[in-house]
Amino acid sequence: MQRVLAAFIFFTRLPFWRLGNVSAEYFKNVVSYWSLTGWLTAGLSVLTLYISALFLPGTVAILLAIITRLLVTGCLHEDGLADFFDGFGGGNTRDRILTIMKDSHIGTYGVVGLICYFGLYFAILVALPLELTGAVMLVADPYSKSVSSMIINRLPYVRTSETSKNKTVYNRMNKKEYFISFLFGLLPLLWLPHPVYLFACILPVLIWFILTSFMNRKLQGYSGDCCGATFLLCELSFYLGILIIYVNQ
Repeated sequence: MQRVLAAFIFFTRLPFWRLGNVSAEYFKNVVSYWSLTGWLTAGLSVLTLYISALFLPGTVAILLAIITRLLVTGCLHEDGLADFFDGFGGGNTRDRILTIMKDSHIGTYGVVGLICYFGLYFAILVALPLELTGAVMLVADPYSKSVSSMIINRLPYVRTSETSKNKTVYNRMNKKEYFISFLFGLLPLLWLPHPVYLFACILPVLIWFILTSFMNRKLQGYSGDCCGATFLLCELSFYLGILIIYVNQ
């Protein structure tokens, strides 16, 4: 339970820390429970979506659902995505990329990257029926976190605990943690209204492989920002896959 609590403390801004003190050692295993935290963030987003849709236009309800997750996570992953764009966009060497990603100031690549990301994210959700949007949101968040969590098993961490932003170096998963990550990532697939939408699961895996291969070539490993960026881009590809299937069936 300490590891689960550590994951919710780390990946959300909700006051889970009030439930008890968690040793710093447990935060090294939070990625294994990343997909479980997706149940909470997705659930709160969808709850906001459906409640808002009762008295507001669907586009506004979707925007409020997006804002809900941003508030719950404290923009943790979006900050990583911006740093990822800045680092790989502005850096031409390994050391330069890592230096840029650690800089707290956002640059042009980060701004443009976030605008493109949120624009596409919102446009895809608006293009889907509201009922399907809610069901897919319940799936996309935990599933994409489960896929993205495998980054710690494929690549080494490029920083030390002293130089990392959160002072934590994640442990690689053991067999039990593999099972936990996949279990909480795959169970939400039951929310999909039709089996044909399962084909959308292919895109996040493909994006994960491309991104981790790119990181391996450029950095010979990954950073915390890379984790956040991988999750959001995998999730975006899942939504894109759902939209492609929806408009062509």
